[in-house]
Amino acid sequence: MAKKIILALVIAIIMIVFAMLFLINDTVDIYNDGENVSVETHTISDIDVNALNENICDYTINVMNDTTTDINEYKAGIKDICNHYGLENVEINVDSSIGPDQIPIIAYVDGTSMLPTLQDGQPVLLNKTHDIKVGDIVVAESDEYGGIIKRVDDIRGNDVHLISDNKEISYEYINGDLYEVKGITTWVDISDIGGVVIGY
Repeated sequence: MAKKIILALVIAIIMIVFAMLFLINDTVDIYNDGENVSVETHTISDIDVNALNENICDYTINVMNDTTTDINEYKAGIKDICNHYGLENVEINVDSSIGPDQIPIIAYVDGTSMLPTLQDGQPVLLNKTHDIKVGDIVVAESDEYGGIIKRVDDIRGNDVHLISDNKEISYEYINGDLYEVKGITTWVDISDIGGVVIGY
């Protein structure tokens, strides 16, 4: 009788262990506040979790600096990294200072073209998205001007017209020639938009 009870307990323990192995998902929890990224990976697999977390942090920083990657591509990229480490059915949880499944970014204003709204050197919080509307302030990568922070003035399909808030015009002599100095107006493709300013 005692042998049957012990055998039943051993079988029950084995079944519980197998059930736990199949029911416990590997998870990667990522938190981003716009400047700092933290990653926690939960797995029972024998992998280098620290190296995995470091790779995901590096990848996240690259995504924050890339105007084209959205949240779905970001999660797919994380899954690819996890697959490389042997985690195939991993659950990816992205949280941030602006909510779940968002990619916040902190950027800094360079110049006075957005006065009086934004000051030179001021930090701004962006939501990395291409979901924009006229009147939004956005960060964009311009072929002509490089990285800029401007207001959306017009949207025509994928073409976005950006303008400066500062409407003052001044004149400067440079090498003996008189130049008009005014805020930037330019067209960019919507894929060049890095994010919408949501806090400043």
